[in-house]
Amino acid sequence: MADDLFKDYVPEILEYDQEIDGMADFELRDERLKTKENLIEKIRQAKAKAKGNQTTFRQNIRTENEN
Repeated sequence: MADDLFKDYVPEILEYDQEIDGMADFELRDERLKTKENLIEKIRQAKAKAKGNQTTFRQNIRTENEN
């Protein structure tokens, strides 16, 4: 029975198209995430560089019991 159904079957070669198959959206998302990751790293490094090795000197806390 299956032989009768597929006796005239000729397989066709399908072309892959990103726009039709919808994979272009995933690539755009990956690109945006990589860009975001790079920008976050740049900002983190700029903040660390701006802060540098600053040391904050504070005076001792005065209490009522001090003479």
